[in-house]
Amino acid sequence: MKVHEYQARDILAEAGIAVPPARVIDSVETAASAYKHVTSEAGTALAVVKAQVHAGGRGKAGFVKLVRTPQEAEDAARFMLSNKMVSVQTGPEGLDVRKLLIAAGVDIAHEYYLAITTDRTTRRNVMIASAEGGVEIERVAATNPKAIIKTPLHPLFGLQPYQAREVAYRLGFRGKQVGQAVKIMTSLAKVFVAKDCSLAEINPLITTPPTDEHPDGQVLAIDAKFNFDDNGTFRHKDIEALFDSSEENPAEMRAKRFGLSYIALDGNIGCLVNGAGLAMATMDTIKHHGGEPANFLDVGGSASEEAVTEAFRIILSDDKVKGVMVNIFGGIMDCAVIAQGIVNAAREIGFKIPLVVRLEGNNVERGRKILKDAAATLPTLQAATDLRDAGEKVVRAVG
Repeated sequence: MKVHEYQARDILAEAGIAVPPARVIDSVETAASAYKHVTSEAGTALAVVKAQVHAGGRGKAGFVKLVRTPQEAEDAARFMLSNKMVSVQTGPEGLDVRKLLIAAGVDIAHEYYLAITTDRTTRRNVMIASAEGGVEIERVAATNPKAIIKTPLHPLFGLQPYQAREVAYRLGFRGKQVGQAVKIMTSLAKVFVAKDCSLAEINPLITTPPTDEHPDGQVLAIDAKFNFDDNGTFRHKDIEALFDSSEENPAEMRAKRFGLSYIALDGNIGCLVNGAGLAMATMDTIKHHGGEPANFLDVGGSASEEAVTEAFRIILSDDKVKGVMVNIFGGIMDCAVIAQGIVNAAREIGFKIPLVVRLEGNNVERGRKILKDAAATLPTLQAATDLRDAGEKVVRAVG
């Protein structure tokens, strides 16, 4: 589960991590007043207007703008709320922008990267830090891997203060900045565990230039990103309430209501499977035979006929789909039950595109007979003998 930047900033603030003043708006008419509020609170004329979407590349797409007057804030809001944001992460179709964050601008002396995530290799949470912030950490890893500091967290005690101090010094923090940085690191580590996060990221974490009030400058978080483990959100009603369904694929949301897992892709062959490993094998097979998967929909190990019917409806709701490959392994599931469910669903929906079905496992012979008998009244239905046969048939049928 993802949240918006403004929600991530609220989580940081609740944890005691300093963030610049900000307001969230959803209309052009409120932009000027929001600008005046945050700049007055911060004592600066500079503010930044940011589109709130679940995608990166906002700056390059023109959806992060620095403004210095109420009119500039209003103009920026008008542009962002009336245009789709198109970036490398959204695809050419872009995303609608429904909310904007207007935050006070700050003078930046240096930018840093700070995040906590799970290292599946060591099966431990790890803090990742770099003095090269403000850019994608993948780029830093590719061009200058030595600039990345990785610190494992203790499974029981989490990030220890001495570890945070060591990282702070290695990043170049000095004077009172060290204490501020340590507090931010330890607070972020506590939030990561307490809220069942899969990613807690501050990019950039910045220092401000020295002033009379702050001779060593301040350490502030001016952008943040949180992802949460879906399996843990039932424990956190406050986090669950932050979910924005408008940012999710409608078909994926529809599948979730029926206990199905759906992922949209870019090809033209839909995939209905039971199991994530089988989904990968199915897509690989389609690619191997020259086709392109349009999606995959995992019905799990005990899908009902109603769920299978809904699965077909979801797959066919994508206009790009020109054929469907069903790949079911009957372990817990009975192949005969699945075959009858597929036939009934195909008749109810009225399939007009090729449907290739491969069954294997429990009661498979009975399942294959049901498919063979139904083929007379369902001309687009083809039964496959194995995975290779299914891949060849569906790619050939789609053309």
